[in-house]
Parts: sequence; C-alpha cells; structure tokens
Amino acid sequence: MKQIILTICIAAVLFTACNNSKKTDEAKTDMTTDTTVKMTDQKTESYVMPDSATMIKNWQAYMTPGDVHKMIASWDGTWEGNVTMQMSPGTPEQKSTSTAVNKMIMGGRYQISNHSGSMMGMPFEGMSTLAYDNGKKVFISTWIDNMGTGMMSLQGPWDEATKTISLKGKVVEPGSGTGMEVDVRETFRIIDQDHQVVEMFGMGPDGKEFKSMHIDFSRKK
Repeated sequence: MKQIILTICIAAVLFTACNNSKKTDEAKTDMTTDTTVKMTDQKTESYVMPDSATMIKNWQAYMTPGDVHKMIASWDGTWEGNVTMQMSPGTPEQKSTSTAVNKMIMGGRYQISNHSGSMMGMPFEGMSTLAYDNGKKVFISTWIDNMGTGMMSLQGPWDEATKTISLKGKVVEPGSGTGMEVDVRETFRIIDQDHQVVEMFGMGPDGKEFKSMHIDFSRKK
C-alpha cells in the first residue's frame, strides 16, 4: 500500500510540473503602448486531481485482474495449430503446423505464449504476450520471433457477440530495407473452449488488404 501511495504522489508531482510547463509555453503576451503586458485569453484542458482515497481506489481497480483476465486464463495450456500463410496476393499458400504453450504470469494479469514450428522450411519460434488493460478497456498484444529483430504491438476491443478480439497496429516491412511501417490487423476468435481461429491481414503491393495468415488452433488433450 505504501508503494502505491508513493507512486501516486510521484505521478501527481510529475503531472503538475508538466501541466504548469504546458501552461507557460502556451501563454501569449500582447505588448501595449505603455509596455504593460497583458495575458491573452487561452483555453487549457482542466483536470481535477482526485483525493488520495479515490486515487488509491482507482489504482487498485486498475491493477486487479477481473473477469476478462479469468477468460484469458482459461486459454492456458498447449495448443496445436494448422497454419496457412501467403506472402502476397496470388502467391502459393504455405502450410505448416505449430505448437503454442500459454501461461498466465504476474498473478494472472498477463498471458505469455511460446510458439514453435517451421516457416519456409526453417525452424520457427515466437513469443507473444496478451493483456487486457482495465483502464483503456482494450486488449494489447505483442509479438517477437526469430524471423526479425523488432516487436509488433496491436490493440483492440472484445466483441461479445462474435467472441472475437479485433486488433490493429503497425509492423516494419523488412523487404523495403527502409524500416517502413505498414498497417496490420489481427482477429482472434473463440470457437469453443478447445478451438480458436487467428487471422492476420496485411497490405499487398497494390495497397489493398489481404489475408496473410490463418491458424486453426486446437487444445491438446
């Protein structure tokens, strides 16, 4: 509890300092003929800092795993995937199999997944993290693998009607050699407790979206 209070106090000090700096930078002066400096009208965003008890309550709500985290935890275990990939529209599809091992970490707040398989005839390994941000009310997914040196980060909401997480973000397009980022989209759909479908969508050479990957996951019994 003391650590939470200390963190909140530090955040409050930093916020006040940044807010005061912002107001100073945005202030404009109008020099009159008698050299009197008058402050012009300005519109600034107002923020009322909650009292300490409310801040602590809000912080505890933010850090406490909820029903969504319990749903994520139900996906723990080993999953076998049938993967279909396509590098660009019109190219042959590449099929392979993969394995994903999911495990909740940090007191049930995040899920980490270790993936293994093959890609283009080479051993493949990847790692993803999945979070549900209680404050933003969105899922956040990250991805790293041995086919690159960067990290992909996607965010998106949950749709209860379709049991689907719709994630969007950007990723480096390595083929350009320029570090250029392109839009990417992922859907993660729950069929039932033992079956899931992941689909990835990217941009083709014509600038139009196409499905680059489809994975059917089945829980290993």
